[in-house]
Amino acid sequence: MKFFIDTANLAQIKEAKELGILDGVTTNPSLMAKEGIKGQDAVLQHYKTICETVDGDISAEVISTDFAGIVEEGKKLAAIHPNIVVKVPMIKDGVKALKWFTDNGIKTNCTLVFSAGQAILAAKAGATYVSPFIGRIDDSSWDGVELIAQIAQIYSIQGFETEILAASIRNALHIVKCAEAGADVCTCPLDSILGLLKHPLTDIGLAKFLEDAKKM
Repeated sequence: MKFFIDTANLAQIKEAKELGILDGVTTNPSLMAKEGIKGQDAVLQHYKTICETVDGDISAEVISTDFAGIVEEGKKLAAIHPNIVVKVPMIKDGVKALKWFTDNGIKTNCTLVFSAGQAILAAKAGATYVSPFIGRIDDSSWDGVELIAQIAQIYSIQGFETEILAASIRNALHIVKCAEAGADVCTCPLDSILGLLKHPLTDIGLAKFLEDAKKM
């Protein structure tokens, strides 16, 4: 399973990269705004900087909701760097745009996916990635990880090549459960990735080793 970091914060991206496990980055307008990045030129430049920092797929999200607007915006994003993946919402014109991008050799990430039916449409349109938002599904009293498993089973049966990118990750356990359920990629905040490091028995064991080492 590939690890992407879900942020626009360059320091966090660098820290995740230095761990040696980072495969890519996902971003969205909310994450850009959180970093105080405003204006089209500034956003495009920030995407370029991220691409120069991480050697992997970088999802850059469109804000248009009509076919022509999504395509035009997606072309500009894709022109930034070969590693850019155009992030397209799961709406009718978004599916149309996914097919257009596929036919024109532009990688895509279908975002805001909350059902297996939506995931099927994205795969049929040729999306490179499909992003089920499991945390938000959990918030609505459904099981987000169960959706990952359902999509993985469908894709396996049907032979779809679209990769399942588990998004809206809230904690380290989500990452483990998504790996068990068959996610190809997990995108999450840095805290969730670092949470995988933590276990009380590791801390106890290390403290004991260090204590014994002083006696040598």
